[in-house]
Amino acid sequence: MAANVSHAFDIDSPYPLSAATVAAYSEKGYVKLKQVLEPGVIGKYRAAITRKVDELSRERLPLEQRNTYGKAFLQIMNLWTQDAVIREFIFGRRLARIAAELMGCQGVRLYHDQALFKEPHGGLTPWHADQYYWPLATDKTITAWIPLMPVPAQMGPLGFCPGSHRFQFGRDLEIGDESEESLKRILARFGCDESPFELGDVSFHSGWTFHRAGANESDEMREVFTVIYIDRDAHLAAPKNKNQIDDWNQWCPGVKVGEVVDSHLNPIVYESSDAVG
Repeated sequence: MAANVSHAFDIDSPYPLSAATVAAYSEKGYVKLKQVLEPGVIGKYRAAITRKVDELSRERLPLEQRNTYGKAFLQIMNLWTQDAVIREFIFGRRLARIAAELMGCQGVRLYHDQALFKEPHGGLTPWHADQYYWPLATDKTITAWIPLMPVPAQMGPLGFCPGSHRFQFGRDLEIGDESEESLKRILARFGCDESPFELGDVSFHSGWTFHRAGANESDEMREVFTVIYIDRDAHLAAPKNKNQIDDWNQWCPGVKVGEVVDSHLNPIVYESSDAVG
């Protein structure tokens, strides 16, 4: 259940989702929503997130010494376990309720959070589908991509291939040069929605939706925070690759194959009985 905390800013009230928006998510595998979070909310939690990212990434290698994935962004995970303010944000019901309603779930758990900060002149994020990494026996998985600042085209906004959550090809590809080269040729025929994000916009995409982001061609850090939600009743699947074994150990400790993913790192963040307003 959601943590019993008081909020200086609104992170709990419902965001109105139309039937057409829910249908669009089902059809395309993603939606981009306007004015989901107020500037004051973003400002408060951005300060906590950027402070923690800076603290935890001071030993990073120079860009030129990293591989393609390493050049794509600074990736810091499960910040909610390390900072009380970020934990407060994670337990906000507004984003979690959107996730549940888009997927048609009675409730959602946290899989994990991550900061994805694309450095000035950082490289592209190759085409990939997140669920390649997840040992989960459900397709009801969703990522909220939350820009902490406006993300214009030159800073590498997230782009999606519409309808690709239904594709079977490419699901065995780890993110990297191979996935970029293999998928960009195939996905080109289906198009890519890679429009900018304004402050307050949040996108939600399915775990099997193929997505990418361009390079950050600006002189400013692109600051984004993501939260991955899964169906409250999701079960752990037998891992299909080494990455899924790593995810099992890291994000679902102690859970056995076939059991509900309910470790101490996978709290329920929203249930329909929590509805407010």
